[in-house]
Amino acid sequence: MVEPADLAAHVDEALAVQAVAFGLGPEEVAIRRQIVLRHLADPGARALTAHTPGGRIVGFVYGLPNDRGHWWSSVVQPYLRREGNDGWLDDSFVITELHVLPDFQGRGLGRALITALTDAASEPRSILSAIDADTPARHLYHALGYRDLARPVHFPSAARPYAVMGAPLPLLR
Repeated sequence: MVEPADLAAHVDEALAVQAVAFGLGPEEVAIRRQIVLRHLADPGARALTAHTPGGRIVGFVYGLPNDRGHWWSSVVQPYLRREGNDGWLDDSFVITELHVLPDFQGRGLGRALITALTDAASEPRSILSAIDADTPARHLYHALGYRDLARPVHFPSAARPYAVMGAPLPLLR
């Protein structure tokens, strides 16, 4: 079941999903906890969770209207500008995190989470960053209408390069 969530109240459960799905250690989870809580304090932030009938969170997504003053925007802007796509930073809803436990992937939960979240956005488009590799996540994003706006994008302290992707809203079905 996918539904709106007070993700700040369930941040540790959500980050446990991200830790498994993304292979994060305890130190990285602790850093991300503070980042997630800061993002969720933004008045435009929205979050959804996917959970089992028993209430266990098995996936989550959250995002917010983009702001060029945010750290993420400042990192990706030069890459987008290089490709002539920095206008995507305006009037966009950013998918900040989307994760589903591996045992629950391939069941449509990621698609349900991201489409439900972006369907409620008032912005005309969505942007996100994803590891720049041939992954199920990138396949999903392409199927939803996201296209590569800039790649490779190198985030400080990230070992692997990323791709910044964008799609008009509503997403493809």
